[in-house]
Amino acid sequence: MGLAAADSLGLDGEGFDHYTLALTWHSGFCDTHSRPPEECRERQAGQGFVLHGLWPSLPERFARDGVDRPQWWRKGCFIEQPRADGSFCRAHPPFQLPAPLAEALDDGMPGRASCLDRYQYAKHAACLALDAEDYFAASLTLLERVNASAFADFVVLNQGGEVARNELIGAFEAAFGRDTGRALRLECRGRGNRRLSEVRIGIAVDRLSDFPDAESLVEQRPGRCHSRVQIPAAG
Repeated sequence: MGLAAADSLGLDGEGFDHYTLALTWHSGFCDTHSRPPEECRERQAGQGFVLHGLWPSLPERFARDGVDRPQWWRKGCFIEQPRADGSFCRAHPPFQLPAPLAEALDDGMPGRASCLDRYQYAKHAACLALDAEDYFAASLTLLERVNASAFADFVVLNQGGEVARNELIGAFEAAFGRDTGRALRLECRGRGNRRLSEVRIGIAVDRLSDFPDAESLVEQRPGRCHSRVQIPAAG
């Protein structure tokens, strides 16, 4: 990818503390849906994570109006601008992104086949005046940095098998620094919450360009994965 330079990652984000970078393990996501969405019809190669979204934390102006964190995570910008009826593919026009960025987003965000990009921007960025081109370019660069890490290598090498949850956290800390595991939230699906579907990483809004330096990371609430985690392989 390599589309966004480091100095473009600030996104001019103001009025909130941190971002949550949500990255999907595509095989785990697809395997745990009884009716898989469009993006699951062509299975990915299993060479890393893919982009779900980049989520700003509760903005100060919403908090002043009495919005709490659970409300913000559930509704986001739809609190201010109600979600349109129908699918996002019909309700929102496609983004007019530069061709290289659009192609990279198709590759890095398979959910774009179901208009996930339009949904993510409308829910998490539109009301914060974050430029769409900068938002997606930065998101892809963060994804690229994670996929270039020893943490992603560990997950890829163990796909098709099972590891201890603490091994995943340990691999994250080995890649990004001691005690950084607190910035990682593991999401699992399926019976017993055993199948890895997503990782979420907290990043300070004023240190986005420094990611994945340890000082850029922000603690996340722990996930609910089983103590033994299966890492589904690409089908």
